[in-house]
Amino acid sequence: MITLFAFIGAIALLVVFHELGHYWVARRCGVRVLRFSVGFGKEIYRKRFAGSDTEWVISAVPLGGYVKMLDEREGEVAPQDLQYAFNRQPVLRRMAIVVAGPLANFLLAIVLYWALFMYGVPGLKPVLGDVPPGSPAAIAQMQAGETILTVNGETIPNWQELRWTLLELALRQGEVKIEARSAQGGYLFHLLDMSSLEAKDLDGEFLDKLGLHTYQPIILPVIGKIAEGSVAQRAGLQEGDRILRANGITMQRWLEVVEMVRTHPGQTVRFDIQRGGAVSSISVIPQAVGESGKTVGKIGAGPQVDNAAWQAMLTEASYGPLEAFAISLRKTWETTIISLKMLGKMVMGEISMKNLSGPITIADYAGQSAEMGVAAYLGFLALISVSLGVLNLLPIPLLDGGHLLYYAAELVKGSPVSEQAWEIGQKIGIALLGTLMAFAIYNDINRLISG
Repeated sequence: MITLFAFIGAIALLVVFHELGHYWVARRCGVRVLRFSVGFGKEIYRKRFAGSDTEWVISAVPLGGYVKMLDEREGEVAPQDLQYAFNRQPVLRRMAIVVAGPLANFLLAIVLYWALFMYGVPGLKPVLGDVPPGSPAAIAQMQAGETILTVNGETIPNWQELRWTLLELALRQGEVKIEARSAQGGYLFHLLDMSSLEAKDLDGEFLDKLGLHTYQPIILPVIGKIAEGSVAQRAGLQEGDRILRANGITMQRWLEVVEMVRTHPGQTVRFDIQRGGAVSSISVIPQAVGESGKTVGKIGAGPQVDNAAWQAMLTEASYGPLEAFAISLRKTWETTIISLKMLGKMVMGEISMKNLSGPITIADYAGQSAEMGVAAYLGFLALISVSLGVLNLLPIPLLDGGHLLYYAAELVKGSPVSEQAWEIGQKIGIALLGTLMAFAIYNDINRLISG
């Protein structure tokens, strides 16, 4: 239910703002708005206020909306009302009305980011974990325990911002300047070469390719919880058991236990455990489970976690109103540019179409971010608002960007584009959008199946 309400709330907010952009500018330009609809399909609610020409509608399918204006191309218009028709407006006014929708989404993103940066952005401290030998980070002499302070002069408050900043720079490739503080408190400077990154690396966790990993407090191989009815419970494992060895191999961290279990689905794993002052052996057969297209083992046990150590890794960045506003402007601009660059690389075939997401994934992320709290949900809404603005500005017929393309052509040639050109464009637009939606929904379903 949280996912459902978070998704509907997100779509309603984004669509209402987008259509309000069209509506507000249309009214300022003297165009009569006949209908403002949130959603498509069967009407659920309809209201017309006294003295208003606009019918306000809520429809059954909450995946969009529209503003219907008086237009001779959509029906007969009385002679005395021609001055209020959209198609009778000067081309620059029509362009302003069309572009107002996407601009409203960018404005909403700025407001949401502004609220988020004043409220406080939680995250993980940008502290490096193990740096694999031979990786670009190792070549740059970066070491575990360093805290990254700036990248190309831009302050890095948390790990999420580090990833976002490096993603933008990775699209340009080349070297980046990194200022860090060592575990001993000294200041360090590195030149990180990202030229080894390929476009396909951006499909996944590209920081792994650079050798950058989040520092994680060491989790000892001590069982902290056991799932009811699990393999671990049936085998006789208990909370507080310390796993000394697995199949004769010494276990120093919980991740080593996890790796041993995952790589032995349906096979016997012998644990040497310490319980109190006694040492004994217990054999388990990890349950075979499908995950991301492969079979792994699981026993239903979790580690004993030092909450204080993990809390020490958390940080929160908040700003005053003016600074937060400046950061929100920059964040919206950077998100827009990265979105356009990623779309361009998809069109060129340099990045997989697997990066496209549809309504199922958006709903999933809406639910997850809502459960994580206000800050995560605000960030999600801002990101989707920017994405909606960028998508609608693409020069595809049916979208706002396609209409802008027609009006730009009209400015150049001095007369409107022919009806035949409009019809051909509409068919092309339907085909392109249908293909994009098919890819997005396929990716959504594939993610659900593969986990």
